[in-house]
Amino acid sequence: MATIAIYSLKGGVGKTTLAVNLAWCSAITSARRTLLWDLDPQAASTYLAGVQPKAKDPAQAVFTKDIEPSKLVRHTDIERLDLIPADTSLRTLDLLFHEIDKKKRLAKLLGQLDKAYDRMLLDCPPGLTETSEQVMRAADLIVVPVIPSPLSARAFEEVSRHLGKQKGKTALMPVHSMVDRRRKLHAEALEHHPDWPVIPMASIVESMAVRRRPVGGFAPRTAAARAFADLWQAIERRLAAQS
Repeated sequence: MATIAIYSLKGGVGKTTLAVNLAWCSAITSARRTLLWDLDPQAASTYLAGVQPKAKDPAQAVFTKDIEPSKLVRHTDIERLDLIPADTSLRTLDLLFHEIDKKKRLAKLLGQLDKAYDRMLLDCPPGLTETSEQVMRAADLIVVPVIPSPLSARAFEEVSRHLGKQKGKTALMPVHSMVDRRRKLHAEALEHHPDWPVIPMASIVESMAVRRRPVGGFAPRTAAARAFADLWQAIERRLAAQS
């Protein structure tokens, strides 16, 4: 089992789009038993996956009570893809992690699921917080979407520096996200980092919010679907090299 976190210091960089589409690629393209864990209180991944959270068990309960994470798992209509949904109870998750003072709480919970899944993807909230610290300890690979702009690049550099101070072996994979090659700034950024995977800005990606489906599920022949598939293969290669 491998854990892949989709994380960025900044919001609005295409993080959830990556998480949902990569989870689909894992389940369908690679035929892996896949879990997508939505840790963002905005619950965008939960919405895009077409899942309604259960009011009986709020998302934070797995961290505060003796509830096994498997109890919160919901099946999606995508073969081999399950989801742990998010809800607004996660708004205080940073405070909770600070209060319980268990640095590897998330890693322990993921460990309870490792026999059930081949790949686990975490859709993480933005910011350098107690939650992001837990993620950095738990993930094998952190995929960081970076819009080709100075501020987004600066945010990635900050994450890289911060992770460099940790004692773990978690790897970073930056990805150029929401790319418009017609823009000079975007073209220059791609030239500066030609080895970074690229996810294009495309109307078909934006339509995910209407269809509540990953791009590969309704437009598999588009350039965007191919870009997500190529990124997933790059992730698989990186994980294989790390093992």
